[in-house]
Amino acid sequence: MKNKTDKITYIFIFIAIILAFSSLTLLERQYASDDFLYLHILRDFIFVTVCAVVIRYFIVKNDRENRHNLEKLKNNNLEIRESKERYDIVAKATSDTIWDWKIQENEFTWNKGIQGVYGYKRDEVGQNSKWWFDRIHPEDSIRMSVKLYAFLEQKTQKWQDEYRFKCRDGSYKYVLDRGFLVFNEKGTPIRMIGAMQDITKQKKEEQRLKLLETVITNTKDAVVITDANNAVLAIPEIVFVNQAFTNMSGYDYEDVIGKSPLIFFGKRTDPAEIARLTHCIHQKQECETELICYKKNGTEYWVRFSMVPVFNSEKEHTHWISIQRDVTERKQQEKEREQLINELTQNNKDLRQFSYITSHNLRAPLSNLIGLLQLLEEIPLENDELQQIMEGFSKSTYLLNETISDLGKVVIIRDNPSIEKQHIPIRESIDNVMDQIQIMITANNLQVDYDIAASDVYSNKAYFESIMLNLLTNAIKYKSESRPLRISISVTEDDDFTILRFSDNGIGIDLHKFREKVFGLYQRFHNYPDSKGLGLYLVKSQIESMGGEISIESEVDYGTTFIVKFRKEK
Repeated sequence: MKNKTDKITYIFIFIAIILAFSSLTLLERQYASDDFLYLHILRDFIFVTVCAVVIRYFIVKNDRENRHNLEKLKNNNLEIRESKERYDIVAKATSDTIWDWKIQENEFTWNKGIQGVYGYKRDEVGQNSKWWFDRIHPEDSIRMSVKLYAFLEQKTQKWQDEYRFKCRDGSYKYVLDRGFLVFNEKGTPIRMIGAMQDITKQKKEEQRLKLLETVITNTKDAVVITDANNAVLAIPEIVFVNQAFTNMSGYDYEDVIGKSPLIFFGKRTDPAEIARLTHCIHQKQECETELICYKKNGTEYWVRFSMVPVFNSEKEHTHWISIQRDVTERKQQEKEREQLINELTQNNKDLRQFSYITSHNLRAPLSNLIGLLQLLEEIPLENDELQQIMEGFSKSTYLLNETISDLGKVVIIRDNPSIEKQHIPIRESIDNVMDQIQIMITANNLQVDYDIAASDVYSNKAYFESIMLNLLTNAIKYKSESRPLRISISVTEDDDFTILRFSDNGIGIDLHKFREKVFGLYQRFHNYPDSKGLGLYLVKSQIESMGGEISIESEVDYGTTFIVKFRKEK
């Protein structure tokens, strides 16, 4: 620039000198005086010099201003370039979608975030506000539009709203949209620049937390949340309790915040369980226990107490959550049940002892008594009254002998914990039982239908044949006089049991009255002289002693079905 200024100055001087000499030539023709010429030359020289200096000054000044403005323009361009680069980097880092709305022209421009975050292609993005509003969720559109235009009319500088924005694939994302309004010199809004941030994850997390808060607030279990720092206290201090905790313990929210759960323990709280709990807390391990705690009024109650560590996304331990439930009633029931079990156990021992006494200690004198009766039967008695007394005494003695014999059978079954079992051929065993009562079968014209799908059953052989014998003799004993006796025996299998179904068409049992008594000892449901009420009791005892099950289906004057389940060998 300096060379250019010098060149302009020289050109000016050169032109001025030429003009001066031209005027001097004209003056020389008019005025011949040398003094006048010299004076004129001197004046022209001074004038040219001064003009040249002045012109150079202004040129230099203008040049400096131009250089300053140029430098300033370069700096502004650099700042604009850097600002744009920062804007692009920040937009990428925050995943924000930047938009620019020229309000009066209704021109809309978007940055690349509209493509990267919401999936739109460049040629699919609209250039006006309608494209924007059309993609706002219908449930949010009216609310958001009203708020936005109210904001424009109020001429507030900053705007913010949350709504759902439609993606290219038809799904919606939750967005936080923030805008800044630009006004002209008349105060009219002419431009709005905003940043739309995808907050879908935050919104879902917020909804999840609200749901969890609702669950924690309304659950019937007490929830206690403590911080993670246990440096000062063995159990960290409490930061939250729900209403269920207050209802359970009597402590209000303000009573426990900032305190350790140790305040709920007392003299009857098991120290070993407290030590185990604190050890788990120091090791950041989940722990569950049952402890005696104390309410605010000092009342003891049992609590099922668990502590679960909570970690953040960085795997840092932040809190403990304790779920507590009042189990006082269950503990009392357990104590009562334990006492009842002890009493029943003792009663069973006493009953077993009594059964032994009855079945063994009375058998010898009863045998002697029967022997004496047999001797007396050989002596003729002339007194009819005495004969009648002896017959009654003999009958009672034989009935007592049968009862003691039956009790002996029950004792043997109940007192035999390990019964030898084997795989027994079903049809062969049933045939053996049939042979034993062949006379009864023939006399009652019994017809038996078989449907046996299993070849054998895992059972004690004597027990199985005894069960079949009792079921068969009961069917014959309680047959219907109005129809021929018919019995159906079927055997099926499942994964765990061999299932025997024994059905007859006899007189049946009224289960509405007697269901609970069917398998009881000495329970009789029909007025038959030779019925003792022992057979079904023995059947049930034998089945259960082998780990099986028995049930009954019956209808009066229609028939009875017994379902007997023999457990398979493991």
